[in-house]
Parts: sequence; C-alpha cells; structure tokens
Amino acid sequence: MDERLREAPCGFLSIDRNGYMIEVNKTFLEWMGCKQENLVGKHFESLLTTGNKLVFHSYFYPNINLHGYVEELFINLRNQNGESVPYLMNARRIEQGSIEIIDCVLVQMKKRIDYELELRTTKKQLEEAYIKKDLAFAKLEQIYLEIEKKQIELMEINSGLVKISNTDKLTGIPNRRFFQEKLEEQIEWYRKEQKTFSLLMIDIDHFKKVNDTYGHQIGDIVLAKLANILKNQARPKDIPARFGGEEFTIILPNTDVEEAIAIAQNMNHQVEIAEWKETGSLTISIGAATFTKNDTEESIMKNADQALYASKEMGRNRATHFRELS
Repeated sequence: MDERLREAPCGFLSIDRNGYMIEVNKTFLEWMGCKQENLVGKHFESLLTTGNKLVFHSYFYPNINLHGYVEELFINLRNQNGESVPYLMNARRIEQGSIEIIDCVLVQMKKRIDYELELRTTKKQLEEAYIKKDLAFAKLEQIYLEIEKKQIELMEINSGLVKISNTDKLTGIPNRRFFQEKLEEQIEWYRKEQKTFSLLMIDIDHFKKVNDTYGHQIGDIVLAKLANILKNQARPKDIPARFGGEEFTIILPNTDVEEAIAIAQNMNHQVEIAEWKETGSLTISIGAATFTKNDTEESIMKNADQALYASKEMGRNRATHFRELS
C-alpha cells in the first residue's frame, strides 16, 4: 500500500474472497482504535454488529459476486471499545493474477449524528428563550431560522440514507431489510388488531439457465423487468421486495387464504403473458402462506418457502398455498 493511500482521509481495506482482511490503511485503524495485527488476518464480519451481518449476507455478497461492486452500503462496525460506529461503504472486486481481492472504501457517518445533536441543542436554546423571555425578538428569529435550516439538512441526509439502505439498487423496489421491517410491523399489527395478512415468496423458474445462456447482463434486465411487473400488479397496500438473487416477496395486508391464492395465480398469469424479448419466455413459481395466531416471523416464512418448493416440485409456473400441503 502506497503512502498516499495509507494516509488517505477515508478508511481503506482489502479482503480476500472469503472475507478475511489482507490490508488496512492507517486512517481506518485510527478510527477503529486498532493496530494492524488486530485486524489483518481477521474476518471482516468480526467487526459487524449482529443486525448488520444479515445485511452483509443479503446485500454485500450477492452484489459483489453478481456485479463485482457494491455502492453506498450503510453499515455499523464495532470499534476496539465495542462501540457501534456508522459507515458508508463502497467496494469493488478485482483480480491480481489468479487471486480475487475486494477493495473497500469506508466513510464515517458521524456528521449526521452531529447534525442531530446540534439540532437538539438549538431547540433547547429556543425553549429556554421562550421560558425566560429575556431574549430579543431578533435573536429568537435567528435561532428559529437556524433550526429550519438544520431540519432541512437533516431531512435531506436522512432521506438519502433511508433510500439507500431500503432500496434494491438493481430493481428499484424495496430490499430484504425493508421487507423484514414491514413483516415485523404486520405481525405486530396482527397481534393488536387481528388483521389477517398473507405472504408470497416468488422464484424465477430456471433462472440459472437464463444467466448461463444469455449472460448476467440479460439476467439483470430480467430481474428488473420482473420487479416492475410485480410492482405494477400489486395493490397500493401490498409490499413487494427483492429477497435476494432471483427471489422476491410480497406482503399482502388484510388478505386471507382465498384472496392470496387469487393474487398469486394472477401474478403467474401476468408474468407468463408478458413480452420477454430477451429470453423468449419466462415463468415464476409462488409459495403463499397466511399468518395465524400460532405463527411467528420464522414460521410464516418457512411455510411460504415450503409452498414455493411444492410449486417447483409440481412442475413450476404455478402458485401453491401452504394450506394445500396439510
């Protein structure tokens, strides 16, 4: 590593294809409060918080393997003191001879936190000014304008980060992180109001053959087009998302077994009759499950996945509800 990269005003590290750190620059070491020997040779996931390991597996690895790069991944890393530090990561896979290396650049997101702290301080100043009534109107107006400015700046920062962290970059629909948040919300809503909801798990039939025959670029086009069909066919209240690879999910609020089956079968039909210039034709298999009082987040996903497997076993291009398996 040359001197400029070692001293660069951003974190830089290289990992091998298995995730073990090979090189780390001085800046990242200082930010993390570590020495070279604390990180080199260790697995990158040893720095991740528990929640971020799921994000890493569902977003980082699929994208780095499929596209060779990852852009603007929002993650939290544990420093030497065990504190969670927010970062924005870009990564790119390169080949050096016969060896694959992944170079990663990380930027601290501490500025966003500083904005929040500064905003709270300014608001407190405004409250004190109203209580004491000893500040001139001009001072109050100045503070108020500062609050408005900082609120706008914070909203812009938060909006950008939320969109980055919740959107699948290839397809433009919500990603797995967003899906899991919404699934938890639906379950909580069910516990409070007994509002029935259903879940669809969708898999492209013979997608590996698409990639092998037409290449990954066409595969990406197919994924994006399918996502668009699912989004357009979904009702306004439905929540479609890319689960990972060629798998998609749709949360169906206020939807019972019969409605879920009808919606899934319509999805099958709309995908089958769509124009697929790139591959000639395309079909999907769907597994459906409806949440009950005995279900958990894990069980409804397992049930939908079993139903999806049954659709594959029964010839593909069909929808199966978990109820049909019992």
